[in-house]
Amino acid sequence: MSKVEIKEVKSKSDLNKFIAFPNKLYKGNKYRVPQLDIYEKKSLDRKKNPAFDFCVARYWLAYKDEKIVGRIAGILNNKSNDIWNEKYLRFGWIDFIDDIEVSTALINTVENWGKVLKIEAVHGPLGFTDMDLEGMLVEGFDEIGTQAVIYNYPYYPVHLEKLGYKKDADWIQHEIKIPKEVPERVKRITDLVLKKYELRILETKKAKDILPYAKKMFQTLNEAFQHLYGYVPLTDKQIKQYTNDYFSAIDPKYVCFILNKEDDVVGFGISILSLSKALQKANGKLFPFGFIHILKALKKNDTVDMLLQGVKPDYIKKGVAAVFYNKLMQAYIDNGIKTAITSHILEDNKNSHQMFDAYDTRQHLRRRIYIKHL
Repeated sequence: MSKVEIKEVKSKSDLNKFIAFPNKLYKGNKYRVPQLDIYEKKSLDRKKNPAFDFCVARYWLAYKDEKIVGRIAGILNNKSNDIWNEKYLRFGWIDFIDDIEVSTALINTVENWGKVLKIEAVHGPLGFTDMDLEGMLVEGFDEIGTQAVIYNYPYYPVHLEKLGYKKDADWIQHEIKIPKEVPERVKRITDLVLKKYELRILETKKAKDILPYAKKMFQTLNEAFQHLYGYVPLTDKQIKQYTNDYFSAIDPKYVCFILNKEDDVVGFGISILSLSKALQKANGKLFPFGFIHILKALKKNDTVDMLLQGVKPDYIKKGVAAVFYNKLMQAYIDNGIKTAITSHILEDNKNSHQMFDAYDTRQHLRRRIYIKHL
């Protein structure tokens, strides 16, 4: 039997192979949504990703019979460890063929690095920040994912559990059938909240109308997510990068910012027309034709991905979320949207799950963070 050989990614050529491997592993799979290579390279590049101000990362490829059969990243997030008072090492970008020797070799490589660093536990899949893909798919293998989630074969969690990893946290996404009208109860709550707390909805016509509030939105995100699993507040450098990368492409119809008298963003909801099928056609490449599929998807679509929502802690119990859901739902109805896929929500975040009780929903995906104490 051939031996598994682990090689660390050292060159640009190695990194290209690291990024390309899952596209080969999942060739022909109708559920996985590939990431764009351009963004993968940016995330993994020590010179371009501002998370490397406080992270250390290493990447490895697994070879068998001189063929690439797996990959994994190890990430030491010093800022996360300081905030959460942990000594944890993250693993991410994990993919492998259905061969326990391969998965064992990959995981052992990360664990061995963790032992050198005197780490107490290894957990993942996680990226550098919450903006990266995270969580291993454990339910919903026959569902098309969104552009913001990991897809993996059903054998992945089986291998992890054989290697001693256990559930640490689960996220759930919902599929919502868009109603013909926004429920009256949601409308009433919206009117009451806006009046009672002297709030207003930011009126926008173009993406540039949102830009002046982007930094405030991310600051609210940092406050809203600070107690959620493994969250690390985004730095100003990261906020600037995410604003430059994504906000110019946002369609203001599917965005809602709620402002108080001081013009602060107290709550927000950001959604985008689904790029899942377009990214499948692009197969990770913007050029020569990938961008055409993406542009078409942004013009004509009946599905949206509810990418990101957040409410300042002081406003969580004041019904602010109902305001942006009301506005977004009305936009979906007005523009012929039939289905919305929610962002990933922690299993025990009951307040967030209850927001969808007024709608026809079902579970779309469940993803899991695994952990093993060394």
